This record gives sequence, structure tokens and C-alpha cells, in this order.
Amino acid sequence: MVISFLLNNTRIKRVLMDPGSLANIIRLEAIEQLGLLNRVVDVPRILHGFNMTGEVTNGEITLPIDTSGTIQNTEFQVIDGDMRYNALLGRPWIHSVRAVTSTLHQVIRFPTRDVITTIYVEQWAAKEMFAVHHEVPNPTCMIPDKDRNTQAPEDDEEDFFAPRTFIAPEESYATKSTVEELE
Repeated sequence: MVISFLLNNTRIKRVLMDPGSLANIIRLEAIEQLGLLNRVVDVPRILHGFNMTGEVTNGEITLPIDTSGTIQNTEFQVIDGDMRYNALLGRPWIHSVRAVTSTLHQVIRFPTRDVITTIYVEQWAAKEMFAVHHEVPNPTCMIPDKDRNTQAPEDDEEDFFAPRTFIAPEESYATKSTVEELE
């Protein structure tokens, strides 16, 4: 789920809300652009992803982030790497504001002093991030352009990166007759 938040009156876009992450992460490039590099505390850590590859952090920084009028001091691990998002809010932030995330409804809700605050996911931002990083769409039914039976094993890598053609399934007679019966 992608949202945005305010930091020093600057809107930080493309923030991934990830209940599966054990850390809040922010890109070093975002810290540099905000002029906050001098506030990074040099405490390198190793963060492991889902495939157990390690990424060494450049330190950590505590920032007052504003989500829908609620300001929360949040500790981020600083990463100097290519990520699709500018920041990631994981379980530490989610638990600190007592938030409930709903991927089904695409909202995040958390209690404040007087009301329950609702943040709506920025679906256009998620689609934009996906479109920028994936040149070929990923449909569920894909068939390669060339016949796999005549392919040499050394061509496997080239075929893996080759564009695919999507062929939509045709309606069967059973489907058409069932639809007609329902009408």
C-alpha cells in the first residue's frame, strides 16, 4: 500500500506501508534532498529481505512525520540503494500509532486523541511505480513467441527476458450456454 506523508512541510511521496517489515526505511537520496544528512547517526545494521540477502544501512535518523495531521517521531534506517519507493513504514510505525491496515479496503486507520484517522491508499502512485519498473506487463496467461521445443539450452537466458504475447482464453460453449440459461 502506497501513501505519502509530510516531513518539514515537504510531501514525501511513494511511501510503502508494509506490515511485514521489521524496520522503517528511508532512502539516503531523500535525506540528502531534504538537507538532513547531518542528522543521520552512524549506526550501521544489516537488514535482511525475504530472500535473506543482506543490505547494510548507512545509519539511522529520527524524523517527525505528519500523516493526516498526526505527527509521530519515527526512527528510520537509512539505505543507499535503488528502491521503488522513497520510504517504507513498517511494523514499528504501524504499532506506535496503533494502526490497522486493510489491503482489502486500501485504507489505514488509527486512533488519535479525538477521532479515528483514516488514510486512503494512493492507488495511482502504486500503479505509477509498477509501470515505471516493469516494461512488459505480467498477465496470468503468457505464451513465448518462439517454440520452446526447438530451443537450445544456451538460449534460455535470452528467452527468459524476451517479451511475451498474451493470448486471452476464448469463451467455451459451456460458459455461453450457462450465461444464456441465467438470462
